[in-house]
Amino acid sequence: MSSALIEALRAGLPADAVLTDPDVTSSYAHDMASFCAAGSPAAVVLPRTVEQVQHVLRTATELRVPVVPQGARTGLSGGANATDGCVVLSLVKMDRILEINPVDRVAVVEPGVVNAALSRAVAAHGLAYPPDPSSWETCTIGGNIGTASGGLCCVKYGVTAEYVLGLDVVLADGRLLRTGRRTAKGVAGYDLTRLFVGSEGSLGVVVRAILALKPQPPQQLVLAAEFASAAAACDAVCKIMEGGHVPSLLELMDRTTIRAVNSLAHMGLPETTEALLLAAFDTPDPTADLAAVGALCEAAGATQVVPAEDAAESELLLQARRLSLTALEAVKGTTMIDDVCVPRSRLGDMLDGVERIADKYALTIGVCAHAGDGNTHPTVCFDAADPDESRRARESFDEIMALGLELGGTITGEHGVGVLKKEWLARELGPVGVEMQRAVKAAFDPHHLLNPGKLF
Repeated sequence: MSSALIEALRAGLPADAVLTDPDVTSSYAHDMASFCAAGSPAAVVLPRTVEQVQHVLRTATELRVPVVPQGARTGLSGGANATDGCVVLSLVKMDRILEINPVDRVAVVEPGVVNAALSRAVAAHGLAYPPDPSSWETCTIGGNIGTASGGLCCVKYGVTAEYVLGLDVVLADGRLLRTGRRTAKGVAGYDLTRLFVGSEGSLGVVVRAILALKPQPPQQLVLAAEFASAAAACDAVCKIMEGGHVPSLLELMDRTTIRAVNSLAHMGLPETTEALLLAAFDTPDPTADLAAVGALCEAAGATQVVPAEDAAESELLLQARRLSLTALEAVKGTTMIDDVCVPRSRLGDMLDGVERIADKYALTIGVCAHAGDGNTHPTVCFDAADPDESRRARESFDEIMALGLELGGTITGEHGVGVLKKEWLARELGPVGVEMQRAVKAAFDPHHLLNPGKLF
């Protein structure tokens, strides 16, 4: 089968677009998630055109070979992991920005366009593409669409799904489907565009996207507030949102994360701080907004409130948050990054619960959070070479997901299900929900060739 597959793929692809050397293909086997099995692909293909993608999928359907679509493999759930004998369909070579239209406020892009490259390109037109995952300098738009990525600015500007107006998608049998629109409004038929966003490549392969753009906002200013307890910081978050404020960023770091950042970067954050809250505004008068939010933080028990005076100071304050995951990884060498989103009103309960779980399993678990939308990232630090510690890490990870569901939340706010959380998806959706989702999968991919073993 392998030789027939390779021969059939090469019949419709340039010679350099089909990789079969095991030493090369193994580098495409997995994304950045821990505890996720990955197989050995039969081949990796790197198409440059829609027609080439169609050829790959027609070939795979004819030979009944699974296909695993990939972007930059920066995912954290195993959603891009290869299966044995599959074709890895890497879309990174399809990296053209096809159109930027300032009147319609849309961009038309191929899936391999890097998020940061698009942001810089539209900024030249006075526009912004708001979704900004932490890996925005390397992650691709196709990957962002596949996992419905979020980012630091979600509290004001929303997630990837809210910016995808239309898609060109190659289906499992090679047909090209066009969904959505490029107009500001449109309600014709079922919303298939939203169905593909977050589907992790299990329904079709995105080969073009029409994305909504926003006017470039003013430069944001940032405020840092220190708290003697995580509960007080979470109370401040509730007061800020209840008060009708619309920050462009509202991020939280617990004491474990703060100490890890200090250890890595010597940033001088006070070791006595139990929680650090960062709030930002990109309004016409951010100084006034920061003053109002600073007062709410003080009322909630902030021990110190430090507003930035300019963009440079703002960037300095944000640097600690951006270093969080790198710093936590340095604690033990390996991390499992959870992605549980809870109602804002239960954010304090979530952080308290994670602390109890860390104590129960004798592990270091740091939490950084997109506090404004309740999306927490409890990060379990462990030594992968220690079997017992690895076991405890996995068990604690599962308990954190259970806690999130208990608090009325979801097992993933922006990282996706992939392999890592597939057993938890059924618990969240329930039997009827799983049945209907499987029916949707069967309608688009009757032979179950697209990203098998993920989600369900």
